Amino acid sequence: MLDFIDFSFLDVLDILLVAILLYYIYKLLKGTVAINIFIGIALIFLIWKMTQILKMEMLSNILGYLLSGGVIALIIVFQQEIRKFLLMIGTTNFASRRNFLHQLKFLKSEIASDTDTEVLLEACKKLSKTKTGALIVLERTNSLDFLVETGDSMNAQVNIALLESIFYKNSPLHDGATIIRDNFVVATRVILPVSNDSMIPSRFGLRHRAAIGVSEKTDAVCLLVSEETGEISYIKDGNFELYADYDELQEKLKKDVQ
Repeated sequence: MLDFIDFSFLDVLDILLVAILLYYIYKLLKGTVAINIFIGIALIFLIWKMTQILKMEMLSNILGYLLSGGVIALIIVFQQEIRKFLLMIGTTNFASRRNFLHQLKFLKSEIASDTDTEVLLEACKKLSKTKTGALIVLERTNSLDFLVETGDSMNAQVNIALLESIFYKNSPLHDGATIIRDNFVVATRVILPVSNDSMIPSRFGLRHRAAIGVSEKTDAVCLLVSEETGEISYIKDGNFELYADYDELQEKLKKDVQ
């Protein structure tokens, strides 16, 4: 009965690749207003395909023109998401063997030292007790050199005293973000892109919006200490990562940056 269906290995591969593409699109848009726009476009596309199958030519032509003519509008609406998607695809810097190996996770111990997540968390705890505001950006596979250039360069191994001195309220280095790469502080007073997501609660200030902004545009993760409450936030992929206790936060950090 199913002899009319011509199903080959390439069809299976095609379906698998489309599924992977849709998964990454959803992952990029999850938690943003853009996800609602994407769902609306997907519904219009499905209706268009149904009208083609049912040979409803007039409605099919209208929806077809609507979809084809809206490509430029879609690029404008999804410019941030498209940029992040292209960054994710082209994240490997083939001109740098070190970054290439780091991206592939090969020989990692030979090319870079693991970020000391225990020291980071202990420093954040100390800053939290004194309600000292802090924003730490942990570089992963996307290079943050374009952000490092906006701040003051540094090359110091991460330790608790260093982080406390950087974010001390009277320190000239406390303003802005600190970027950590391979367990070294590489820049302080860094200016980060601020997220324009309207879904972010108004109680969060510029420090939170900056952390969300950089995690939206790159795969970096952020540790943030609130100046008002002393609460430690962990931000990844433009979202607040919830955790029950410091042990769980430690596990999340180890998983993401090592």
